[in-house]
Amino acid sequence: MDASIISALAALTGTAVGGSTSVVANWLTNRTQIRAQWLQDEKNRRQILYRDFIEEASKCYIDALQHDKADIPGLVGLYAKLGGMRVLSSRSVIDTAESVAQKIVDTYLEPDKTLVELHSMVSDGRIDLLCDFSAACREEFEEIRAQQF
Repeated sequence: MDASIISALAALTGTAVGGSTSVVANWLTNRTQIRAQWLQDEKNRRQILYRDFIEEASKCYIDALQHDKADIPGLVGLYAKLGGMRVLSSRSVIDTAESVAQKIVDTYLEPDKTLVELHSMVSDGRIDLLCDFSAACREEFEEIRAQQF
């Protein structure tokens, strides 16, 4: 084979490999950026949903501690947020959210709490209905963070 043909083929092969490498690197970078953005959006959606659930659950729980008649609109809102979690969330988050909702409904069936009873519940930590839910959410966010890197 002629040396000039070999040089030309080598140059074409080098150009093809260099171009392919650039295309693949660009594709991988784009894919990584899109995945990171999707995970961030997913995390933001969950943060908003969990915040709204915590606010709604807190309102319903305080109402349940003070009244024996259920706040139906509040419970509907709480269960709507729970339904949203069933689409997005991990099993542990859903299980703890269901436990919170069940405890709220059960609390409506109990006698109203007096100020002394509420003070006692605050003092010994029994009033913190959302502790396990918050921990499950935190674990889920740590898993999402691990997927980003």
